[in-house]
Parts: sequence; structure tokens; C-alpha cells
Amino acid sequence: MGRRELRERIFLLLFRVEFNGPEDMPGQIRMFFEDDEIEYTEQDAEYITAKYGNIASRLDELDRMLDEKSEGWDVKRMGKVELTILRLALYEMIYDEEVPVGVAINEAVELAKKFGQNSSGSFVNAILAKFA
Repeated sequence: MGRRELRERIFLLLFRVEFNGPEDMPGQIRMFFEDDEIEYTEQDAEYITAKYGNIASRLDELDRMLDEKSEGWDVKRMGKVELTILRLALYEMIYDEEVPVGVAINEAVELAKKFGQNSSGSFVNAILAKFA
């Protein structure tokens, strides 16, 4: 599975945080892999789970950073799709040394175009540009 596909799967798993409490997420992770139509290699499943865990453990910190930079938009007002994409991209920009900043932003915009509304790509790009 390529990096783009892995990132998309991480986004889909991370999106579940918006609808489930922390105590429910181990079951959600298990269901994510069981219910998905994709057959995961052990390596891909471990990568997705580990990166999800790293991001989930920093949600408060990522949200605080987003609140500081996104003028007029606190995380409570953002759409769930856009917020999840921003969390993933910001994590990659700050903590994932394997992902160049430009790639993190570009991939976030592509996710926003695929899963968000018409203006989601521009919104995500504008917020992330403040961190670049």
C-alpha cells in the first residue's frame, strides 16, 4: 500500500475519534480493520495503528495549535472532516520527519477535496500555510 493510501486509511480511522470516546477506540480500531474491504498486510496495519495512536495521543496539543493559528475558527466550529485532516497534516508537519511539509500540505488538500465540501481544500490549505 502506498503512502497516499496509508494516509487516507489513517484519516478514516482518525475520523472515528469524533464519534467515539477514547474507551471505545480499541473496538473501533478492530472493527476498522475487520470491516474494511481492503486486505491489509501486517506491516500496513501496524503502521496505520501506530500513526493513529501517535496522533490521537496529541489531539489536545494539535487542537490548541490549530486554535491559535486559525483566526475566527476554533476547532469546535470546524467541520469534522476538515478538523481530522488538519490534525493529521499538522502532526505530519511537526512530528513526522519522514514527511516533508509541502507533501503534508498537498496530501491534506487532496484529502479535503476527496472527502470534504467544495471549499474544504482551500480552507485546509489556508490553515496549514500558517504553520509552514
